[in-house]
Amino acid sequence: MGMNKLPLAKRTQILAMLCEGSSMRSISRVADVSINTVSKLLVEAGTACLAIHDETVRNVKASRVQCDEIWSFCYAKDKNVKLAKDAPEGAGDVWTWTALDADTKLIVSYFVGDRSSQSAIILMDDLRDRLANRVQLTTDGHRAYFEAVEGAFGADVDFAQLVKIYGEPKGTANERRYSPGECCGTRKVRVEGNPDIDHVSTSYVERQNLTMRMSMRRFTRLTNAFSKKLDNHLHALALYFAFYNFCRIHKTLKVSPAMAAGITDRLWSLEDIVAKIDEMAPAPAKRGPYKKRG
Repeated sequence: MGMNKLPLAKRTQILAMLCEGSSMRSISRVADVSINTVSKLLVEAGTACLAIHDETVRNVKASRVQCDEIWSFCYAKDKNVKLAKDAPEGAGDVWTWTALDADTKLIVSYFVGDRSSQSAIILMDDLRDRLANRVQLTTDGHRAYFEAVEGAFGADVDFAQLVKIYGEPKGTANERRYSPGECCGTRKVRVEGNPDIDHVSTSYVERQNLTMRMSMRRFTRLTNAFSKKLDNHLHALALYFAFYNFCRIHKTLKVSPAMAAGITDRLWSLEDIVAKIDEMAPAPAKRGPYKKRG
């Protein structure tokens, strides 16, 4: 059954299950389509959602932006990739960088990559291009942010870092492998401009990352539900972020983050994402008159 033959209701059902983080295998079983169909729709939806984000999340009037990186892995964890047979391109640890508007909860910018300063630079440059005004920015203490924020904003930002202070993790050696040390305090550090120290916080973006982990099983640590291919991972994220920004009512705000941020005036549905997929689909090739060869 080709994509163009798949009815709208079936496509939205599959996308809804992808947004809830169901595995491709279970979706193919429940929706009664091949796994290839699910995978192809994920790629199409992810591509459409990257375009939606890119075109729509512009000129954002935010006042406080929080950034964070969230860890997951693709195929195998970094330390196991060298032992893995036929590890695909992009296998290993994967970091998703997010920049969230603390007031509207809009994800203004996101990037999937490693944890290097290169990734931080890409995120910050992208964030700057989407903002309409000067903001207060909070990040964690990751060193990569210094150069990235400086390069993107120069002095035109009120930037502070929330540095976490960790103690030794508790428990036996085995348990400790899976848990970071206990956070026993934080230090607020002014880096640039004049940040309001009371608003130096990453709790909203960390809360959103928790939502992301809970909504998307492919983020769950230490399971085998991680993405086998990095592009699957990227497409699933793009779909999730579009769904989160545009299609979901935020409980405390009573509107979607995109509505709260003033970049759309209505709640979107998964049908809107399907419409974008169709809009981006190449036009079917015209069949010319039949010519005899020879």
